[in-house]
Amino acid sequence: MGNVQAVAEAIAGEQSSGTFIALPNESVALRERSAARVEEVAEAPDEGNPSLPGSAGEGSPKTYRLTVSWPLANVGASLPNLLATVAGNLFELRQVAGLKLLDFSVPRAFADAYPGPGFGVAGTRRLSGVAEGPLIGTIIKPSVGLSVEETAELVEELCAGGIDFIKDDELQADGPSCPFDERARAVLEVIDRHAQRTGRQVMYAANLTGELDEMRRRHDLVQALGGNCVMLSLNSVGLTGFSAFRKHCSLPIHAHRNGWGYLGRSSDNGFSYLAWQKFWRIAGVDHMHVNGIRNKFWEDDDSVIASARACLTPMYQDRPLTVMPVFSSGQTVHQAHDTWRRLGSADLIHCAGGGIVAHPGGVSAGVEALRFAWDAARSGIPLETAARSSRSLAQALETFQ
Repeated sequence: MGNVQAVAEAIAGEQSSGTFIALPNESVALRERSAARVEEVAEAPDEGNPSLPGSAGEGSPKTYRLTVSWPLANVGASLPNLLATVAGNLFELRQVAGLKLLDFSVPRAFADAYPGPGFGVAGTRRLSGVAEGPLIGTIIKPSVGLSVEETAELVEELCAGGIDFIKDDELQADGPSCPFDERARAVLEVIDRHAQRTGRQVMYAANLTGELDEMRRRHDLVQALGGNCVMLSLNSVGLTGFSAFRKHCSLPIHAHRNGWGYLGRSSDNGFSYLAWQKFWRIAGVDHMHVNGIRNKFWEDDDSVIASARACLTPMYQDRPLTVMPVFSSGQTVHQAHDTWRRLGSADLIHCAGGGIVAHPGGVSAGVEALRFAWDAARSGIPLETAARSSRSLAQALETFQ
């Protein structure tokens, strides 16, 4: 344990008052007020993955769980400086063969310094008019290539089918074939018309991602048009950009995690979703993407469910900062039962892009099928049994294998 303890101390020192050599002015008093402290080092199961390039260790590496604490005075109630401390140069130390941030906790001072979610689960339900059950959602597909008119036509079909939630794809920004302003006006005109008829407004998350001044202007346009949600790509705008936007924003923020793979895919390096999502909840998102059951990407179902539960787990007793998890990525009627069974909560948005738009009976049938699947799941009715009472669901089961 001696070498391991030395590495742990090197990590703590590098990220606080120490460096590669003893400093004559790092006094005992300075260390007492500013040095990070190693609280625990415990061996953990090792998956046998190779060391990162440049690692200094010899032989087969072992895995340890390390708990370190920092004085709040080092960081202040600042998310960017917290990130620099717990996920900064320590990832580059030669002494480590890999390093993954698994979790962190911070004092209530952080919750006091940031606005947190403006709407969360309750506000999303209120604005969408969905009092119980999941929000049945979709992504405008194809992701890019549709004109403004074609996008509005698809939204027309989705609204007619009774969809609860529609989002831009994260790739759809402000291109010349589908400019943001024109798209927002066309889509929200369709949504408003259906709201006038039904008394319920579909929630549309318009992708605002861009430079800060662009995002603020786009937000104001969506708000002026009567919109009720906006979307940002978190890794594109960063913590500081997001925080500046959040101070301006008065609509629910649908947070897309695109790029998460380069942060979380490695089992030995990067972030766990449990840790990563806390930064954004404190900063003030309202919805967080968590992937989906049997998704088209690399993540297994246990990880997806753990991510969704994390979003719904309070951070502070008197200020929970809970947000609505968003299931997506290759989702169809086949995932409803397992999502309900595994999560045990309907506080979620279930987004099926191709799983709705590619339904052989049309878009409205795709919406109906996914809703019917969820109704069956929550009622304890097997999917195949429910399909006997719903042609749209039976078609979906046959189409989406």
